[in-house]
Amino acid sequence: MLILAYAVSALLVILLSLKLSNYVDLLDKQTNLSGAFLGGVLLAAVTSLPELFTSISLVVFLDEPEMVVGNILGSNLFNVAALSMVSLLGFKIIRRRPVAASHAKTVLFTLTIYALLAVLAADLFHIYLFGVNIASVLIVILYVLGVKTLSGEDSSESVNDAAVSGLTPRQILMRFAFLSLCLVLVSIALTVITDKISQTYNLGASFAGAVFLGVATSLPELVSTSQLVRLGNYNAACGNILGSNLFNFTILAIADFLYTAGTVYIFGYQSIVLLVCGIAAGLVMMIYVWSNSHGRRLGAAKSLLLLLAGVLCYISFLLLTV
Repeated sequence: MLILAYAVSALLVILLSLKLSNYVDLLDKQTNLSGAFLGGVLLAAVTSLPELFTSISLVVFLDEPEMVVGNILGSNLFNVAALSMVSLLGFKIIRRRPVAASHAKTVLFTLTIYALLAVLAADLFHIYLFGVNIASVLIVILYVLGVKTLSGEDSSESVNDAAVSGLTPRQILMRFAFLSLCLVLVSIALTVITDKISQTYNLGASFAGAVFLGVATSLPELVSTSQLVRLGNYNAACGNILGSNLFNFTILAIADFLYTAGTVYIFGYQSIVLLVCGIAAGLVMMIYVWSNSHGRRLGAAKSLLLLLAGVLCYISFLLLTV
């Protein structure tokens, strides 16, 4: 029964994500906002709502802070694997489509946060400011800098598709907001179901957070990215995944702000493996995005190898922890 409830919730997440990605593509065509900004900030924030509300639920209602790191790191690693897999499957579509230079900077901010978490995992320092780990403050600052970078990206020429879609930008935004709320409600239900699965089947908290929560709450990114690639909007697709990963780290900071009984920066064996695999995946993506955005084509073979490496990083985590 629990598995069925989990599957139904995951299916709802998929359907909602498909519709949200269609609305973002329409906004990209009907407004002066760039695909990099729409995918990296607007869609990334919305598709990360499951991670946000599941993490808040874990620390506020369920008192499971050790699952938060696994949830976020697992989601980020799965996101890179999802982008890599979708790019591999749609390589003919994306091969000659450059991405915004700001995406490389987004990955750089993400790698900086990974390095910060590695310092925490090694227990090298724990500085608190008004009861909050200074790492959480630094993560928020890095996210703000990342958003500033994306907001400064030049927009592409807009196309008036109102006649085709039958919707104005205002109507699209209203529907976008409503579906986002629905996604929040499903996410909260998904958190409770995952916690019950973890307890019923005696799964480790980090493993349950990384696999059940990490994968389920990453379904919006996977589905929306696949849809954007299918629509030929690879710039927004990359922004969705890379922006979501950066936003996810702010969720870790928010959870730390809310958890007054201690810290959420708890690193067990599985979290350490996630951290190492996440850094490796981030470096792979940095090379791929930087070369793509700066016109330095690596060639089809090298690009395919890099994308394959992104998938292998997630598989490596599963092999080392299952």
